[in-house]
Amino acid sequence: MDRKKVVVGMSGGVDSSVAAYLLKEQGYEVIGVTMQIWQEEDRSIQEENGGCCGLSAVDDARRVAQSLGIPYYVMNFRSEFQKHVIDYFTEEYTRGRTPNPCIACNRYVKWESLLKRSLDIGADYIATGHYARITQLPNGRYAICHSATAAKDQTYALYNLTQQQLAHTLMPVGGYTKEEIRQIAQKIGLRVAAKPDSQEICFVPDQDYAGFIEEYTGTKFPPGNFVTPDGEVIGRHAGIIHYTVGQRKGLGIAMGHPVFVTEIRPETNEVVIGESEDVFCTVLTADHLNFMSIPGMDTGEELEVTGKIRYSHKGAPCRIQKTDDDRIQCTFTEPQRAITPGQAVVFYDGDCVLGGGTILKRGSAD
Repeated sequence: MDRKKVVVGMSGGVDSSVAAYLLKEQGYEVIGVTMQIWQEEDRSIQEENGGCCGLSAVDDARRVAQSLGIPYYVMNFRSEFQKHVIDYFTEEYTRGRTPNPCIACNRYVKWESLLKRSLDIGADYIATGHYARITQLPNGRYAICHSATAAKDQTYALYNLTQQQLAHTLMPVGGYTKEEIRQIAQKIGLRVAAKPDSQEICFVPDQDYAGFIEEYTGTKFPPGNFVTPDGEVIGRHAGIIHYTVGQRKGLGIAMGHPVFVTEIRPETNEVVIGESEDVFCTVLTADHLNFMSIPGMDTGEELEVTGKIRYSHKGAPCRIQKTDDDRIQCTFTEPQRAITPGQAVVFYDGDCVLGGGTILKRGSAD
């Protein structure tokens, strides 16, 4: 019987390195691939930030592949990354929204593009070092389910994958804790065993999002007014791309007590400032839906699920109702802090991802 062939996306980090090792141990024919998506930054900055897509990642991944005795290639996905991640990232900020580029990268680059090329060269699967598990449910559908470690669980960032993508994906580290993965790497002598995890957004290594957006778009975003919810002008802001809903620090206005961004209005170039209680809300509307554990919902149908509104959110009980072809209204049992347009809301049925979408607005649909 022919061995199944799997292409492992190797970032040069410990998780994807151990993923490749585990699959080889399980008898797969393993091919290591690093996705070349962004290599314009200064090399020293890349190494300092532990980026998942720079030259240092290639060096580390190549050495790991050599030590594991598997073939290794670098594939160029820069145009796909620019279109689906960087262009999306900058456009969302200019619309007063807060994007999640890692989710876009997962769906359209790490899966859609890499999977297509992998299948084209005869692979049966792709694999990654994500902390999540793929399960085929009794209804025949595939779903992303919680990993063995809540501290590293990455299911939120994977809600947008399709059934076809899941059917051809392996996630071998999902059954381990981070400590166990590092121990395996150390045991087999991988030089990346203690390598720190990559942080923040890989293509903005200095984390100056506004500076990156202005340089990339060639557009200077003008100052405007800070306003109260009822429209009173209380100060001047530095440009809407500097702010996100829930932000408290760096506002540059003195109100005598903590205040927060509650809304960004690109059409009037206003940033709305409110009190702590104004940041909390029970209702959101989401679109760009993707269902995973179920085929979908009928318009008007309601479900009781757990909703997660950001990567670091623990999740909270909510009721979702399908209000249109591509729109859901989600009502939480308790008010949630900083529901942010542009971020993902992911719905769970127990341990598995039911589906999710992009937060369109706080409150109900018009």
